[in-house]
Amino acid sequence: MGDYKERIFDQLLIQKLEGMGAVLVEGPKWCGKTTTAEHQAASVLYMNEPKRHKRNLQLADQDPQALLQGATPRLIDEWQEAPKLWDTIRFEVDHRQKDGQFILTGSAVPADMSEVHHTGIGRIARMQMRTMSLWESGDSTGSISLVSLFAGSAGNVATMDKTLQEVAFLICRGGWPRAVLQKPSIALERAYDYLNAIVNLDISRVDGVSRDPQRTMRLMRSYSRFQGGQVPIAKIREDVIANGDSSFDEKTIFSYLNALKMMFVIEDMPSWNPNLRSKAAIRTTETRYFTDPSIAAAALGLGPKDLMNDLETYGLLFEAMCVRDLRIYAQAINGLVYHYRDSDGLECDAVIHLRNGDYGLVEIKLGGDRLIEAGAKTLHKLHKKIDTDKMKEPSFLMVLVANGDFAYKRPDGVWVVPIGSLKP
Repeated sequence: MGDYKERIFDQLLIQKLEGMGAVLVEGPKWCGKTTTAEHQAASVLYMNEPKRHKRNLQLADQDPQALLQGATPRLIDEWQEAPKLWDTIRFEVDHRQKDGQFILTGSAVPADMSEVHHTGIGRIARMQMRTMSLWESGDSTGSISLVSLFAGSAGNVATMDKTLQEVAFLICRGGWPRAVLQKPSIALERAYDYLNAIVNLDISRVDGVSRDPQRTMRLMRSYSRFQGGQVPIAKIREDVIANGDSSFDEKTIFSYLNALKMMFVIEDMPSWNPNLRSKAAIRTTETRYFTDPSIAAAALGLGPKDLMNDLETYGLLFEAMCVRDLRIYAQAINGLVYHYRDSDGLECDAVIHLRNGDYGLVEIKLGGDRLIEAGAKTLHKLHKKIDTDKMKEPSFLMVLVANGDFAYKRPDGVWVVPIGSLKP
């Protein structure tokens, strides 16, 4: 554990265990679920430990309660190896009448719940974990926080300016915990390793349906090209057909995408539905994103130098990285991230909405005066459309950029914040 980097999720897990008997930690493969859970657990059962795997499966079938004995919180890793444990854990939580008893982690491939009799509601909480944000990986100074922006207490601050080349590397490296600890040339390979595992193995394990690796790769490349867009499956199919697979129908594409969602490879963004003064219809199609920008970069076969030579694609993948970080930071303060788009063609890249009704509007731009100005204009347009007699004023308006010497507030009230200065 000497190389362990503290995660924002650590405190969220501790808090959840204080009020629930058990917690199921879900998220993408290799995002650090087991390592983080180990950091909080008092005892651990590795279901798939080679020396004990057969014995563990036998006990899970014959005497599952024996596997649950140990100091709490007790981590049950790869619990999906024996789905019957779910009902036993629920039973134990009921009868121990204590919180913080168990942490469940496992592969991103879901467990077979066909023999499970109870949902676990009220006993087992589900929590989603993501890859590492720039703040967690040490690539953000954290000199300005979302908490301070929502509180109206943020001030202009200097930040460590990153070059566009450095940000391009962070996009392609991704937030994989192992990659964060490796030298750059090796770290860039982790996303390709992840992609190969998904394409060649995991997508056919997720629900027992055999899927073609080449088709999966074509689909993931198409999905990468539509990052940040509200794109129907029909359009994705058109792109796949244009790239060599005319027999890939919409029903099959939906099946593949659903499998990728089940494994937390993709995480689309829901639409925001505020009260508006105008009669513009709000578009409800979800915005398409991978859980980590490096997946898209790997699917397209791109490295940092390629992004520098294609600023349009760079901008799309930079947006995906910012969305990843905003989701992680929002989760830490009881918030969710949405996208806004209406029939007038007005779009806002991200809306951070907290449980208490506070919200902030965010436009994501690579940077430069022209793009920052365009982002600020969009934010003011949306602000004017919101009916503040029926809902709160936005807590802040922010243009999130790739680099800059300062995080600062413009005279018109819009914040300009480099992604490398942000934290929860």
